[in-house]
Amino acid sequence: MSTPDADARAAVTEIPTSWVGPIRITGEAVTGEVSVPLATYETPLWPSVGRGARISRRVEGGIRTVVTGERMTRSVLFVAPGAVAAQRAARTIEARLGELQELVESGSRFARLLEAHPEIVGNLLFVRFAFSTGDASGHNMVTNAADALMERILSWGLGIDYGSISGNYCSDKKATAVNGILGRGRSVVAEILIPHEIVRDGLRSDAQRITEMVVRKNLVGSTIAGALRSANAHYANMLLAFYLATGQDAANIVEGSQGITYAEHREDGLYFSCTVPHLIVGTVGNGKHLPHIEEALTRIGCREPREPGENSRRLAELMAATVLCGELSLIAAQTNPGELMAAHLRIERKETPSA
Repeated sequence: MSTPDADARAAVTEIPTSWVGPIRITGEAVTGEVSVPLATYETPLWPSVGRGARISRRVEGGIRTVVTGERMTRSVLFVAPGAVAAQRAARTIEARLGELQELVESGSRFARLLEAHPEIVGNLLFVRFAFSTGDASGHNMVTNAADALMERILSWGLGIDYGSISGNYCSDKKATAVNGILGRGRSVVAEILIPHEIVRDGLRSDAQRITEMVVRKNLVGSTIAGALRSANAHYANMLLAFYLATGQDAANIVEGSQGITYAEHREDGLYFSCTVPHLIVGTVGNGKHLPHIEEALTRIGCREPREPGENSRRLAELMAATVLCGELSLIAAQTNPGELMAAHLRIERKETPSA
């Protein structure tokens, strides 16, 4: 009889995967047309993203992407006798940040300490450290660095004690406001300007109706639902499919699902953008050694010899462009009564054997 550990090593869960596109992108790390892998049981996602990809190929320059921030965070927790001691310790940490930066750099080839953000609650001192992590998503890298930082800070004799290596102010795999305000992961904006005639014949809609749908559904609807720094239709669908196909930590879809869709009806067409602020992804690290993951990352150009961070930046831009393709297609479909459900029934019934 096999042991639980042996079963865990042998088990494989199959997820249908399709290559969609190509998507035309003009970005900092991606320029050209690239097909992307999407692993999902929700197979109508493939033609939906595919429709957005076709639109991108009809527009000069396609989807434009820009990375607006990159950092991985770990918040540690110290316990002080009271708030005065906690504040004194926080000021010392900020004053000796250079020493802490040298400590991190000496202990890692890629981790670099960018900042320390303290927060005091009663006698509890939370310190949110932000790091750059090269091509790794950086979960383990920043935890290792945070261990060393805590040990050094506790050696200073500030009258504080160890609380936790992770104080939830990071904030990892939870939908929070702090990640949007201070940043966690790679933040990317994807945008496109679609001429009116392409909106009409490619999306069976128009700029006015799509813009109204974005405001009414995504912005107002999300607000009354109490969404946290989030106003989108279904970022999670595209991101989870991309995460699974490229060996990412799927639980990070919690914060990955946060983001804002924005649209404008302009004289020369429909301006449509997706701001995806929490892409916690990497091209190296756990899970990336698997043959099908290696093949996928190679095929999308994320295995080229580049400066540290460039391959993961390329991956993040590809993901943001894919999000835009799927978001645009769904929003356009919802401007037409019955179109969304008809598409799902047509595709899913075709693929499901009759009872």
